[in-house]
Amino acid sequence: MSREATDRARVAAAAVSLAVGFALMAVKFLAYRWTGSTAVLSDAMESIVNVVAAGFALWVLFLAARPAHRSHPYGHGKLEYFSAAFEGGLITLAAGLIVYEAVQTLLRGAVLQRLDVGLAIVVGAGLVNAGLGWFLVTVGRRTQSMTLVADGQHVLSDFWTSVGVVAGLLAVRWTGKTWLDPAVALVVGLNLAYTGTKLVRRAAGGLLDEEDPELIRSLLDAFERTAHPGIIRLHHLRAIRAGRATHVDAHLVLPEFWTVERAHDAVHLFEKRMMKECGREGEIVFHMDPCRRAYCPACDMEACPVRRVPFTSRPPLTYEAATRPDPARTFLDPVGPGTFAEPHEASTR
Repeated sequence: MSREATDRARVAAAAVSLAVGFALMAVKFLAYRWTGSTAVLSDAMESIVNVVAAGFALWVLFLAARPAHRSHPYGHGKLEYFSAAFEGGLITLAAGLIVYEAVQTLLRGAVLQRLDVGLAIVVGAGLVNAGLGWFLVTVGRRTQSMTLVADGQHVLSDFWTSVGVVAGLLAVRWTGKTWLDPAVALVVGLNLAYTGTKLVRRAAGGLLDEEDPELIRSLLDAFERTAHPGIIRLHHLRAIRAGRATHVDAHLVLPEFWTVERAHDAVHLFEKRMMKECGREGEIVFHMDPCRRAYCPACDMEACPVRRVPFTSRPPLTYEAATRPDPARTFLDPVGPGTFAEPHEASTR
């Protein structure tokens, strides 16, 4: 998808989430008014969070779509982490209110009515939320939007809330024990608190540029698939995500006899191929390191005028070797395949 198409898909998904969330909130509060169920109230209160979060997400996606400029050279993508943190905070707040109301109802006793109507409404709303949550997560993953994925996961958690509410109302109807209604609401509140804190934790990790192992592994796979003779090894790999954009920097080992022009052209082409291979939008900045003849056993460069020992094999690049900032142990030891030696041991001419 083009950047413009991606932006339109994100904003359209957020707008759908806001419209559907508002309609479901109205329906659930109507169900609470008819039934007096604390469990239904907990479901309705979570819908308030859905609407506020969807509105905030729509605003954030408008801002995050703005291109990078001089005052924000990396773009505005990190606003998506603020959106996820905001939504997680709202979920946690709603959870606290639900737990409070459930405890109060347990103490004073619950009075329920018209359970059949409440059950029908909650079941219908839950099915709509299941479809909406799946839609948001799918679009979010396809467009690499943490905001939409977080919103979708929250809506899916609302679906499971509805499942719990239905289970509680059915239990009340079959047993006649009204205390089961606030008990279910209490469980729902605690589950929402867990969901909210987990969202905040993930968003904080993104804001603090926490290492993303899944992203690093996808870059390593792309390196292995696109590396060609002359692209010898990679180390000190770091990567962060800012919304849909991925920013990568690493050290790339190249033949020491290459000219600056040749190395520049090869690296520039390799950067584009690697990002395309891993299916991400963003940039890679490579620092070019000369091989210093230490990588001869793993270098398949033909007609090398400075080769010291013949090529034997190209061992897979491991996570540890690729992310190590100190390249000391990433120099292949010619004495034993797959082992490593210090630079002064492997690069002596």
